[in-house]
Amino acid sequence: MMQPQQPYTGQIFHPTQTYTPTTSQPFYGNNFEDEPPLLEELGINFDHIWQKTLTVLHPLKVADGSIMNETDLAGPMVFCLAFGATLLLAGKIQFGYVYGISAIGCLGMFCLLNLMSMTGVSFGCVASVLGYCLLPMILLSSFAVIFSLQGMVGIILTAGIIGWCSFSASKIFISALAMEGQQLLVAYPCALLYGVFALISVF
Repeated sequence: MMQPQQPYTGQIFHPTQTYTPTTSQPFYGNNFEDEPPLLEELGINFDHIWQKTLTVLHPLKVADGSIMNETDLAGPMVFCLAFGATLLLAGKIQFGYVYGISAIGCLGMFCLLNLMSMTGVSFGCVASVLGYCLLPMILLSSFAVIFSLQGMVGIILTAGIIGWCSFSASKIFISALAMEGQQLLVAYPCALLYGVFALISVF
């Protein structure tokens, strides 16, 4: 026999809450104050950029290997754009050559430094150092906007700028990679690279 069904009383079943949310801090923080600054997330440190720039401008200053070993491409990109802009003021549209020669030069120095050093180096570090040491070449191209560099004075100035760039780059590489006693070996290929940039500036 079927049991009689209980009458419907109009009550709805409410399950008990088995999960109680915790009050721990979420991963991204509760508000914007907990988030790091945008420049810090992008890896742009103006203090380190300034220190690297001063190291290039002062060739006899001792380079800090911990800062120089960072992969910072913000400064080199600005310097490459400034170099191309000064060439443009002199009537030379050479942006493609600047970036093409920079890429080939960074690749060659990357292979060479990995063969010479015991610790090895990243491609970003090589591009960062070579880009920062392009700063004296900007001074040369700015001088070429006003004066001609195809005389004896221009040749002497160009040779001095090439030596300045290559000496600064080799000093930073030696400091960052602990390659004591090999600065002349590193400075020679750097001088070849910056010599190409100097030829673009002069001619």
